[in-house]
Amino acid sequence: MAKKPEKTNYKVLSENRRARYDYAIESDLEVGIILTGSEVKSLRGGQSNIAESYAAVEEGELWLVNSYIAPYDRAMFGHEERRRRKLLVSKKELARMWNATKREGMTLVPLVMYFNDRGLVKLKIATAKGKKNHDKRATEAKRDWGRQKQRLLRHGD
Repeated sequence: MAKKPEKTNYKVLSENRRARYDYAIESDLEVGIILTGSEVKSLRGGQSNIAESYAAVEEGELWLVNSYIAPYDRAMFGHEERRRRKLLVSKKELARMWNATKREGMTLVPLVMYFNDRGLVKLKIATAKGKKNHDKRATEAKRDWGRQKQRLLRHGD
């Protein structure tokens, strides 16, 4: 008997595609985010952007800085579009991220914001190191060669 497809509420809200090009990703982590009601309503409409945002450890807390969530026009009490939003993470992970940013010179980059299976807004952030221009060129050359190799294998030339 065939399995029924699982009903999932997983929905990507916004993705930072440029992050994997500009940074060498070391590790990633799923974190929660504290939002107001009008922000969640706006996200359900799909109006957000995390491309130019970053995460920072300040005063023992993790914050998402410069992320954009469009205002919800039917909200009685609106929200500020680019406010700092607190991220929820365990103390152990927070200490690890603080070490990575302060001691090792890494950056906390948001990769993707999404609704998980339970309908909660989650954010995947990564500890990353900035790439130099020659690293970016090498990555691009490797990706182009992979594409060309797949094309040759498919067509058999």
